[in-house]
Amino acid sequence: MLNQIAGFLVDVVVGFFVYLLLARFLFQWLRVPFRNAVGEMLIALTNWIVLPARRVIPSLAGLDLASLLLAWLLQALLIFVLYLIAGLNITAVPEAAVGTIACLALVDLVRFAVYILVFALIVQAVLSWVNPHSPIGPLFDALTRPFLRPIRRFVPPLGNVDLSLLVLIVLLQVLLIPLAHLRTMVGGLF
Repeated sequence: MLNQIAGFLVDVVVGFFVYLLLARFLFQWLRVPFRNAVGEMLIALTNWIVLPARRVIPSLAGLDLASLLLAWLLQALLIFVLYLIAGLNITAVPEAAVGTIACLALVDLVRFAVYILVFALIVQAVLSWVNPHSPIGPLFDALTRPFLRPIRRFVPPLGNVDLSLLVLIVLLQVLLIPLAHLRTMVGGLF
């Protein structure tokens, strides 16, 4: 029971920062403005770890690799700690353990990016119904626009209803299925 509690608490705290770092990378990659409540929160909560890492990890083609690499390393560390808390013997073959944990962390980052996008789509849909002129509406629009643009070519709006959001959510849910199987397959090596 104490192992479950410890695992849950570690997962919540470290997972929170993994999501923040990944969201910071996505904001920068998709050119979402940081001059809003969400962007300022991301910067305030992650600057303590990102700014020192940027001294060592350069950006590549304008991408904030420090945030992405930190998210990946934190997720790998989280998986390692959760395996230790669960009592799994991962030190028998350390090379395989490092490779497996690195792959699991990478698959998790892709899954988390999909979750962030699904969350943004749901918030965008709710805001369009409840308060279409919300000040954070442009933030979610900037985050989802690159993914919605190709779908909107084939699924035009019907009146005031934009079905492209629903189509993208369904496609992302379909993408999560093979990612879950891949994670199970890679994680099953222990």
